[in-house]
This record gives sequence, C-alpha cells and structure tokens, in this order.
Amino acid sequence: MALIGRFNSLQIVKQTDFGLYLDAGQEGEILLPNRYVPKDEPADIGDWLNVFVYLDSEDRVIATTQRPKVQVGQFASLKVVDVSRIGIFLDWGLPKDLLLPHSEERRPLQVGDYCVVYVYLDPRSRRITATARLDRYLDTTPAAYTPGQAVDLLIVEKTPMGFKAVVEGKHWGLLHNNEVFKFLRSGMNEQGFIKEVRPDGKISLSLQRLGREATDTLSQTILGLLKARQGVLEVSDKSSPELISQLFGVSKGAFKKAIGGLYKQGLIVIHDDRIELI
Repeated sequence: MALIGRFNSLQIVKQTDFGLYLDAGQEGEILLPNRYVPKDEPADIGDWLNVFVYLDSEDRVIATTQRPKVQVGQFASLKVVDVSRIGIFLDWGLPKDLLLPHSEERRPLQVGDYCVVYVYLDPRSRRITATARLDRYLDTTPAAYTPGQAVDLLIVEKTPMGFKAVVEGKHWGLLHNNEVFKFLRSGMNEQGFIKEVRPDGKISLSLQRLGREATDTLSQTILGLLKARQGVLEVSDKSSPELISQLFGVSKGAFKKAIGGLYKQGLIVIHDDRIELI
C-alpha cells in the first residue's frame, strides 16, 4: 500500500499519453504525470519507480518524482508563502503548498517568515498537514543516548537558558548559553553531541566533541596550523570567541584548554595577540 506523504517504490502498470499509472495497492492505480517521468532511468511497464505520493490541488492521490523538503513524520523549517482565513501556507518544494492550520500555530506568522513544523497526515481528510505544536510528537520514547554521542540537531527557538533543538527527530534537547559559541537561529541544521541525559529525561547538548580525545584532536589541529603558518598564529586566549570559532569551530573555553596543554608541554608560547611554536 502506498503511503501518502512519503516516498514509495511503485510498479508501472500502464502507459498513457499523459503519464504513467503506478500500482499503489489499496489506493488503486495512481498517475505519475509525464512532466515527472524520469528521463534517465527505465520507465516501462513492469519497472519500479521511487516516487513521492501526495494529494494534488483537487485532492486526488498523485505521484511525483520531485523531492519535497519534508515527508510525513519529519520536522523541517519552512517558509511562509501565503496567509489566509484557512491557515498558513508553506513552501515545501511541491506545486501545492503545505497547509499549517491556524489552530496549529504557536505564534502569528507573516509571508516571508520561517517556521519549524512537524508534518503529519490528517486522519479525517487524509491531507498532508503541518503543525508548529511540536511537543506532542517529541519525547514519546525514552532517550537512549550516551554522553559524547554525535547527533543531528534542528534548532527550533531561543530561550532564556539557550537554544531548544530537536534531537534526531525524536527528542527535545537544550544547548545552554555557555555552549553556544557561534551564530544560531531557528531552522538551522547542526551536528551536535550529547552532553548529558538527566534522570528526568532532559537532554543537555554541546556543539563540540567532549572529553580528552576532543582536546587532543584540537591540540593537533592547532599544531598543524602553526607549522603551516611559519610557527605563528594571530590568535590567543584573549582573542574573541567569534575568531576562535571561525578558525577552529570550537568554543573559546575548549581553545584555551588546548593551548594551555600545549604551553605546559613546552610546545608553544602564548602572547596577548598570538601563539608561537617553540
């Protein structure tokens, strides 16, 4: 059975002047219009195609080889392209815009705004629908992460404590303010690392690797850059966090720890405006 709102591998069962019909199980035969028929792969009766299944402007089940920005069951940051009495319409990469009903808004939105949403299939209308009310779709399973584990993050919003982020499309996590060393905004996708999973299930995150291995790796990176630049780098423990992040992609605290270790090993000298190899 074809899943509406997701990619499906479907078999071609009929060819017509206006497109291909695909076997969609209980949905019957659905049309892949000619403009979406791939030119670079077999498309004869009996062949299988990977297509996205959705409802067209007349609410008919239809297939496309276009790739939307999000599928049912996923989170994404999408741009508002229209606002009407029905709801908010979002650009998700297909000709028919995605509806965010007013009842599913968390804040007033205007054309041009971006909004982080979860996409679901409305059980009554079978329409693919967006919601900005994310809580009901997160933290529904226990968080089985380990400290230091690399995870995919979707930044959702700034709070007084830091940035809330969706972790692996499953859980809420928080990047505390002292972990934020570069520009972040709602809708950004970032790689992060699990810092802690508390007994109450709350997840603390980091944007940089943790532990001694991370410090050793950073130290080697610093030494390598020093050697490549004739033994001098115009950055030190008094440099701005922005410059350190730009050069090494780490926080100022991590950088200070690494160069402090190199200094204790007698490998570098730290000046106010630079570090030098000995």
